Amino acid sequence: MRDEVTDARRQLPWHKVEADYQFGGPDGDVTLAELFGDKSQLVIYHFMYGPGWEEGCKSCSFWADQYDSISTHIAARDLALAVVSRAPWQEFQSFKERMAWQFTWVSSAESTFNMYYHVSHPEGGEGEYNYHTTGVMEEMPGLSIFAKDDDGAIFHIFSCYSRGLDALNATYQVLDLVPKGRDEQDLGFSMGWVRFDDEYES
Repeated sequence: MRDEVTDARRQLPWHKVEADYQFGGPDGDVTLAELFGDKSQLVIYHFMYGPGWEEGCKSCSFWADQYDSISTHIAARDLALAVVSRAPWQEFQSFKERMAWQFTWVSSAESTFNMYYHVSHPEGGEGEYNYHTTGVMEEMPGLSIFAKDDDGAIFHIFSCYSRGLDALNATYQVLDLVPKGRDEQDLGFSMGWVRFDDEYES
């Protein structure tokens, strides 16, 4: 069934990205095209880190702990990965260093990128998320897939949210195989057990 869903996803129509998105980072501004590097496919994880925050989201960090370990392998398959947050990059740089992450992490603070892909809702309340109107927080997690054709045009393939992000989390994939599973049913919320990887008790 998973293979059938994967095949159906590949049949989705491509939508040309017309906006000239710019992202800020420690090496200067980069465009969406530059985030591809020399690859024709790009995965962007929308990491919950809003302006003025002192730490990133624990759940997004739970996901992000996987990214450095897969970077070499996905690069061999014509795929780049980048992480985008709405906070200015200067605000999350020290957190990235604390977590010892090496992946590309840039800021969309100067563009409408996060709002367009429905992961930032500065006013909170109700908004479009996961393909319906629902209660939203200032920042929400998401995953967006892009491709570049031979002429350099960029296309948005699809975005997913909520449980659609599970495929990028190796820990959950392993927990789903064992008798206790995720074992979250008695917690206040599903990821209530998750900590930054330097805060777990031994």
